[in-house]
Amino acid sequence: MGILTDKKIVIIGGTTGIGLAAASAFIAEGASLVVVGRKKESVEEAGQLLGKNAVAVNGDAIDPATAEQAIEQCYELYGGFDGLYHVAGGSGRKMGDGPLHELTLEGWNKTMELNLTSLMLSNQAAVKKFIALHKGGTILNMGSVLGFSPSPVFFSTHAYAAAKSAVIGFSKSIAAYYAKHNIRVNVIAPALVETAMAQRAANDEQIRRFIQLKQPLDGGRIGHPDDTNGLAVYFMSDLSAFTTGQVVAVDGGWSISGQ
Repeated sequence: MGILTDKKIVIIGGTTGIGLAAASAFIAEGASLVVVGRKKESVEEAGQLLGKNAVAVNGDAIDPATAEQAIEQCYELYGGFDGLYHVAGGSGRKMGDGPLHELTLEGWNKTMELNLTSLMLSNQAAVKKFIALHKGGTILNMGSVLGFSPSPVFFSTHAYAAAKSAVIGFSKSIAAYYAKHNIRVNVIAPALVETAMAQRAANDEQIRRFIQLKQPLDGGRIGHPDDTNGLAVYFMSDLSAFTTGQVVAVDGGWSISGQ
């Protein structure tokens, strides 16, 4: 039996990258899942990969109905709802994010919607369900080291940094408010991880050399999607029953590097 046995969990952004890696780890520890993805092809692939203990559904995280429906589906399928892991988000660079003097209003709004509004909606849906069920539960949110440890040369997307900083403030605020309901809220803050979102950086030789010094652990490398799995399992399990309002960097040393 794994440490997530009998846990019923929803992952928003659970069909690719870090979310999909976590889904596999959660299932290995005994959980039953509903994973949500925006692209139909990734939803189909995730459903096949994860097997009988997970249901993969299509949905856009910025749609207010997406998280509500996924949580309700989790409850109806498995007879309960114990935790939400919000991974969905992404770069707004192509939409106009960048240094402040170049940042467009559309880039700002789209980046906030993608990374902060979507997270607010899923957290709200989870809290409402926990309260309706008269039970506690756990919420884990995806942050970024860029929310508190900037990198001005290679990662100057100021709307993204603002959104990820806001994820921390939002998570701590709701963690404080809902602690009396035994609802825990925590944040994982990765550095550069090799996902679809990170291809620009991962394929740039200059950035790769920078990362060797900025993320010096394990020989100096870009993170793998499964590097955050251990911490995610901890936060979704009863091992973290007395832990809330925390932000933990899984960053290969980024936030303590002098580079």
